[in-house]
Amino acid sequence: MASALSRWLVDPRRNPLAAIHKKALDRRLRKYGLRYDDLYDPMYDLDVKETLNRLPRQIVDARNQRLKRAMDLSLKHKYLSEDLQAQQTPFRSYLQDMLALVKRETAEREALGALPLYQRTLP
Repeated sequence: MASALSRWLVDPRRNPLAAIHKKALDRRLRKYGLRYDDLYDPMYDLDVKETLNRLPRQIVDARNQRLKRAMDLSLKHKYLSEDLQAQQTPFRSYLQDMLALVKRETAEREALGALPLYQRTLP
């Protein structure tokens, strides 16, 4: 019951408030030329860090360029031009498939009682 309710709450096709939120997020990401997957922080989640290590170099480089451009625009208090905003694809995923694989591998290692492949260490 709780999972059905939570799925309904976040599904933009069913919940009008979720659709409004997704549209607002889409506009905001387009202004800076970001994708939704760019918002995942590898310092916060070690699975995201492992996923970025497994992705091809060109995808990671494109992600880093988008993040640099977004930070630059934010510091200058500017947005991308309207024609560039129209070309952006904020919800085209490049991270989710590999992230799901990494999370399954992590869950499998925990289920088997193996030590984690990576652990958080203090710098």
